[in-house]
Amino acid sequence: MGAVKTKRMPRAVREQQMLDAAVRTFGQRGYTAASMDEIAELAGVSKPLVYLYLNSKEDLFTACIRREATALTEAVRAGARPGLPADRQLWSGLTAFFTHTARHPDGWAVLHLQARTHGEVFAAEVAVMRAEIVAFVTQLILAAARDAHRDPDLPEREVSGLAEALVGAAESLADWANATPGVTARQSAATLMNFAWAGLGDLMAGRRWIPPDDSGPDTGATGAQTGRTSPVT
Repeated sequence: MGAVKTKRMPRAVREQQMLDAAVRTFGQRGYTAASMDEIAELAGVSKPLVYLYLNSKEDLFTACIRREATALTEAVRAGARPGLPADRQLWSGLTAFFTHTARHPDGWAVLHLQARTHGEVFAAEVAVMRAEIVAFVTQLILAAARDAHRDPDLPEREVSGLAEALVGAAESLADWANATPGVTARQSAATLMNFAWAGLGDLMAGRRWIPPDDSGPDTGATGAQTGRTSPVT
């Protein structure tokens, strides 16, 4: 009896199958522990076919990073609907971010845990994605400041720092949410909005927190100076 022939699958479909298996393996076992044998087995193909399509373990991992990074940035951009008030845009963008990372925990692990710790080449791939998200959030905050007609000339460097802080908080919160049973994407987004938007809302309204004056005499623990908010002039 002759060998049973399997239906030929288009290359693009087969390659995505391999990437699915690789993301799952890298995300759950880590880059170092993951083997091409188990990736091929999970994908239902031979190891030589994986090498034929994706060249090496390094190239396969890079392909995984690029695919997952593209999917995440597209999800965030699609979620933040233009035309809404600034807080609603940020809310919808954050909800899209946490929804995506919750639905694709292995992909998020590849991006946020594995890629950053296994060489500069991999870390650089993730840095491109992160810079795009930070730039997107920066422009969102800038637009909100201009729309508020309070501080249309708010320095972009200052806003970039706010965006960096917000994105960093979202990344850490996504790790926590994925490791904590029962936490929903909506809850994660609400947590970050409650943490961040009060300050951003004051900034949009022209009220900044002013650091205490440390040039005076030491007041000690009982008389320490405190920060305050002040209208932007």
